[in-house]
Amino acid sequence: MNQNLNQISTLWSLVCRANQGPTEAAKSARQQLLERYGGAIRRYLRNVLNDKDAADEIFQEFALELCHGNLRGANPQRGRFRDFVKGTLLHLIADYRRQQRHWPRPLPAAEVAAEPEIPDLDRQFVQSWCDELLARSWAMLGAIEAETGQPYFTVLRFRADHPQIRSPQLARQLTVQAGRPFTADGIRQLLHRAREKFAVLLVDEVTNALENPTPEQVEQELIELGLLEYCKPALSRRQKSVE
Repeated sequence: MNQNLNQISTLWSLVCRANQGPTEAAKSARQQLLERYGGAIRRYLRNVLNDKDAADEIFQEFALELCHGNLRGANPQRGRFRDFVKGTLLHLIADYRRQQRHWPRPLPAAEVAAEPEIPDLDRQFVQSWCDELLARSWAMLGAIEAETGQPYFTVLRFRADHPQIRSPQLARQLTVQAGRPFTADGIRQLLHRAREKFAVLLVDEVTNALENPTPEQVEQELIELGLLEYCKPALSRRQKSVE
């Protein structure tokens, strides 16, 4: 199961290891990179291309580039890793489009629809990246629940899926669902703790995707991803802990 990012390598250290040739450590790093951000890449490609087969083909091209150690242009001094990934994918999409233009053309009668325009690429990529961060944070919250027995994932997920339900009704619903008693006060406390833990997990994800970031850089990244409001308390506590 996913572990807390404080306990594993930062993203850029994985990138460095992934580019060290055909060693076992390099292969392991490449696999970890694909596992960690393959979901964001697939989401992005399917959103902008609106073609599952094309998206899968370009994803395989990206995976091959990574597995062959051909991402040496990735350098933490040149900016964020997500910017590098986006640039790489744009090149692969452009190559795919050029190849399409040289493929045999369909019969005129079949050419009724123009090639769909790619939407705002930057917005789409940021949303895909953000969706992946959220998905990973949910998964890690679930792992914490499995390890500790505290129903943080269950309570927060239920609240997210039923935002209009008040605490007393939520307690009754979860008592039935989980087979254990909950009170309204207990639910409120659990929700508070679950939100705090989820926010910490999100901040960890963002922080570990940057190279030795300052608090200001982490805050700016959260702003660009549209996550700052949710993560403000966790970020503030982290900043105070290092002062």
